Amino acid sequence: MAWPGGPPRMDLTQSFLLILLLIAASAFFSLAEITLAASRRLRLRQMADEGEPRAERVMRLQEQPGHYFTVVQIGVNAVAILGGVVGEGALSPHFTQLFAPWFSPSRAATLGFTASFITITSVFIVFADLFPKRLGMANPERLAIRLLPPMLMLMVALKPVVWLFSRSTDLLFKLLGLPAQRDDRITSADIVAMTEAGAQAGVLAVHEQQAIANIFELDTHTVSSAMSQRERIAYFLRNDDDAVIRLRIAAEPFSTYPVCEGDLDHVVGYVDAKDLFQRVLNNQRISLADDTLVHKALILPDRLTLAEVLEQFRQVHEDFAVIVNEYSRVVGVVTLNDVMSTVMAGLVSPFDEEQIVQRDDHSWLIDGVTPIQDVLRALDIDELPHADEYETLAGFLMVMLRRVPRRTDKVTWKGYAFEVLDVDSYRVDQVMVTRLGAEASPSPANT
Repeated sequence: MAWPGGPPRMDLTQSFLLILLLIAASAFFSLAEITLAASRRLRLRQMADEGEPRAERVMRLQEQPGHYFTVVQIGVNAVAILGGVVGEGALSPHFTQLFAPWFSPSRAATLGFTASFITITSVFIVFADLFPKRLGMANPERLAIRLLPPMLMLMVALKPVVWLFSRSTDLLFKLLGLPAQRDDRITSADIVAMTEAGAQAGVLAVHEQQAIANIFELDTHTVSSAMSQRERIAYFLRNDDDAVIRLRIAAEPFSTYPVCEGDLDHVVGYVDAKDLFQRVLNNQRISLADDTLVHKALILPDRLTLAEVLEQFRQVHEDFAVIVNEYSRVVGVVTLNDVMSTVMAGLVSPFDEEQIVQRDDHSWLIDGVTPIQDVLRALDIDELPHADEYETLAGFLMVMLRRVPRRTDKVTWKGYAFEVLDVDSYRVDQVMVTRLGAEASPSPANT
């Protein structure tokens, strides 16, 4: 049976009800799309561990989202096309009648079609796209789990069509050499970014976020940035007598002392200050020839990162190591406390003299052996030139000056002046850093 002039038109009420139904369907697909894409795997894993089996299914769909998104796109496009057809048929005549008194019939029909198109498009954008997507972003994991059952049913019902479109898309990805799966690997940068967001939101305290960031920076710091330099090492010789040992303990109190044979470059072990104090308190004579008192020292190269040093400490169950360079020359010693002080930098008050002292808003007094990362953080500088050639402030000055710094030497860089105040036997002790009024171009300057 056929109707003359085509199928009968629905009245305005029926058209509006159908449009509302189409908007709801489009909103459903938009919500399903955004919730799957925005769901955080860490949160889904937490929900799965709490006994929510659908969370595990959502994570599997995130790994293979092709069929899921194919259903979404089929639904969104089909509803959009149908919504346009229904909306044009329902609204165009009314808009045409509205414009008919002022325009010709053809012009009124054109304006009526345009007005209905804009109206339907605007309604669908707001209620079928923007609103559901903002709603989905508020709690994507919970909504993704709730929308999972109907989406799975649609995936089964549309399986042949989904297979055809998915295969076509996979072939296109293969031809273009693009990855078909998203990379869900979590990097240290992701974790640091999350902690920064948590600190900004007030979930994490600022000092907690800084400690976490410092942990991930251990891979970027070499052991030389945390160790006690060679000239600051207090050590014993194997043949030191009891009186010499007692005097040195009193003059240079440390937790651990290297024990050497002849000179510092021939380390035979180390002695713990607790063992020495025990013998002092018991009025026993101290002799470093006693093998029960001297422990085997851990020897590490100076190019290791702090993370690698921690791993070495863990493997051998030690908390003290002697650092040597490629020529087997002792360049420093490091303890577990030194490494942890890097993690907790700026969070606790140090027992030793501070390496960075801010004199006022525009000047700082900095020790030459201060790690360059601490200098950047204190001065709020992103980077310094030739950053891969040094690890301390003294190293920066040497690279910029191309020689060993002398007292009163000055280097300017991007609005900061670095002036050497004190040098002790070629070692840069104190540097005055001053913020200049205007940015200066990089240039070493002698005064």
